[in-house]
Formats: sequence, C-alpha cells, structure tokens
Amino acid sequence: MQQAHNYYADCPEELIVGLARTGDRKAFEDLVRRRQAWLRNLMRRLCSDATLADDLAQQVFLKAWMKIRMLKQPKAFGAWLKRMAVNVWLHYLRKNDALGKADELQAFDSVSHVSTSLGMDLDAALVTLPPSVRLCVVLSYQEGMSHGEIARITGFPLGTIKSHIRRGSQRLQELLSAYADQVARRNHDG
Repeated sequence: MQQAHNYYADCPEELIVGLARTGDRKAFEDLVRRRQAWLRNLMRRLCSDATLADDLAQQVFLKAWMKIRMLKQPKAFGAWLKRMAVNVWLHYLRKNDALGKADELQAFDSVSHVSTSLGMDLDAALVTLPPSVRLCVVLSYQEGMSHGEIARITGFPLGTIKSHIRRGSQRLQELLSAYADQVARRNHDG
C-alpha cells in the first residue's frame, strides 16, 4: 500500500500546508517543490545573481520550515512566504550595505553608462535600479501587489513605495526604449 505522502502532488496546497504545520516533512517538501521556481525567480529579479538568489531562497524555505507552525491560516501560505522572502532580502541588504543608501543616491545622481546592446532585457535593466527601488518595482509588476500591500510587507512608507515605483518604472522605460530603438533600427536597416 502506498503511503499518503505519495499523493501530495494531487492535493490542494491548503491541505498540504495544514499537514506541514503538524511537522510533516514530506508535506513541506511538496510545498518546496511547488513554490521553489516562483521563489527563486523572485529572488533572482531582486538580486540579479543566480547563486545568491538560490542561497536566499534556501534561507526563506529554512525559515518557513522553522516557523510554519505559527502560520494561522493555510490559505495565506503564499502571501506569508512572499513576506518572508522580502524580509530575507531586506535583511541581506541591510547586512551587506555598509554605506546605507549611498547606492541609491549614486544610481539616480550619476550619469548612466548602461549599455543598451541587443542582449539587454528586463532583468539586465532591473539590475541598474537601486535595491529598494528594484524591490518595489518587482513586487508591483511581477507579483501584482498594490502599493499598500508593498508598504505592509516591506515596512516602507507609502509615499516611498509610490516614488520608488514611479522612478524605477521611468528608468526602466528609458533603458528599454533605447533597446527597442536599436532593435527597430536594426530591423529597418536589415
């Protein structure tokens, strides 16, 4: 007779979360399997370093395993995991940013020397944004979160969220429009 955990892949996530909350390792392994691609992609968009993103995603899952018993509503697992991922990212930034907000000031005050080669894509453009701006843009556009949700999950003031998204979006439009212009010229000349 097959064990129950062999059927986890066919079960609704809410049920699997409930089992993981009781300490069922196989249920939690199934949650990792279900959510790891999404989480790794989110972390890669935030840090633009695949190895670091994988390390951060692993940290998120480790924290989730250690704290899943505190999750009150199994339905809220996705939002809870996202909040945990943002907190891991913010902790990483604080721990590794010895000069505080110096990178944000430099990014907006200096002249950009970003190459707009044909290989530039959204991920490459995102890398040019300061980390807190990138976080707000990714959460807004990739994760579909409202400004209020982003403020709650990051702890940033609502005005800061709006400003980061506006400035980040404008910067991405500048970078990607230059890329689009190059592609259009190449297609026109070719």
